[in-house]
Amino acid sequence: MRFDVVVIGGGLAGMTCAIRLSEQGKRCAVVSSGQSALYFSSGSLDLLAQLPDGTPVEAPLAALPALAMQAPQHPYALMGAEQVAMLSDEAARLLHRCGLSLQGSSERNHLRVTPLGTRRATWLSPQAIPVTPQGGDLPWQHIAVIGIEGFLDFQPQLAASSLTKAPGIKAEVAYMHLPVLDRLRNNPSEFRAVNIARVLDLAENLTLITDEVCRLAGDAEAIFLPACLGLEDDEPLAALQAAVGKPIRVLPTLPPSVLGMRLHQALRSRLQQLGGVFMPGDSVLRADIDAGRVTGLYTRNHTDIPLIAQQVVLASGSFFSNGLVADFDGIREPVFGLDVDSRADRADWSHSDLFAPQPYLQFGVRTDSQLRALRQGEPLSNLYAIGAVTGGYDPLQQGCGAGVSLIGALHVAQQIAAQEEQP
Repeated sequence: MRFDVVVIGGGLAGMTCAIRLSEQGKRCAVVSSGQSALYFSSGSLDLLAQLPDGTPVEAPLAALPALAMQAPQHPYALMGAEQVAMLSDEAARLLHRCGLSLQGSSERNHLRVTPLGTRRATWLSPQAIPVTPQGGDLPWQHIAVIGIEGFLDFQPQLAASSLTKAPGIKAEVAYMHLPVLDRLRNNPSEFRAVNIARVLDLAENLTLITDEVCRLAGDAEAIFLPACLGLEDDEPLAALQAAVGKPIRVLPTLPPSVLGMRLHQALRSRLQQLGGVFMPGDSVLRADIDAGRVTGLYTRNHTDIPLIAQQVVLASGSFFSNGLVADFDGIREPVFGLDVDSRADRADWSHSDLFAPQPYLQFGVRTDSQLRALRQGEPLSNLYAIGAVTGGYDPLQQGCGAGVSLIGALHVAQQIAAQEEQP
């Protein structure tokens, strides 16, 4: 099976890269082993929220020179500040072409309200999530935080408690009881946000939900609900807001995340509209490498039939998705045997303080400035590495995981296009 590009990994980085290359006319295949980390995400996308030394970042692009000084192996530092700035704008446009309506700018972070009612700096957020500018306040003083009876993946009391710590904010808690959910409620394993959304999104249930929300909200100015609406698009939430007559915003729940699934589905739909091939439930097991070039990929489902591509992009994720494997004698990349940044002593892989930055989060595949993966110190000429499989950054402490994935993906797509144009 021959393709122009094979992307290993169906998460944010892999899908974005495949979409951009498909837009440029490349025949792309994405090999995806299972659910991507997007299913576990809030739906918001971080660019850079904090420098390695702990300094909060309000203006991500302006902070890139300081980041390069503190972390010269950070993917942003390897690509360069000018490239990151340009591709951050392109990333927002690509997401818009995928049908995603997001709020935010790379020039300045905004604050999104978390499920705990706190605020976290981020780059792009779904329109349905409540946000404020840096240093700004929510536009409402009286908020009804409404949960769903029996739904344990969202605790409105926690959100309301944090919201009321802001001056002038009154947040009241209530729970909806909706008989249409009784069948799901009887089976705890099915009473999850995604299954609830499939029921609540039905137009026939709008009146029932509207009556219950109006009854519970009382004279509140705005309503916060768990993100259990709008599995496919914003229409069910927009219809409910119009019927209730008040602003309604949603807060992410524990996984599986409706907002994250919507993001993944939008990317997959865009890829397939462009003619890209998506191979779910498959994984690359090994590769043929000759003269510094990947010549064939062998997957679990295709056994001895190789996937052959002019270019290969590794976006297999970190430990979560087995893009990196931790053995007793070290950290390794299992498909190509690539060079990995890590620490020799296992005792140095983690910190005893659970809430401290964890060293292992910065482990990953080494790359050059083009994001070509290194093997025995030399780049493989047609293998690129992007996203969580790469090292040099802490996606949690620095708040940059989504940005590294998106911008790295577009950077690699640009490198491949430029290489193809060379005589």
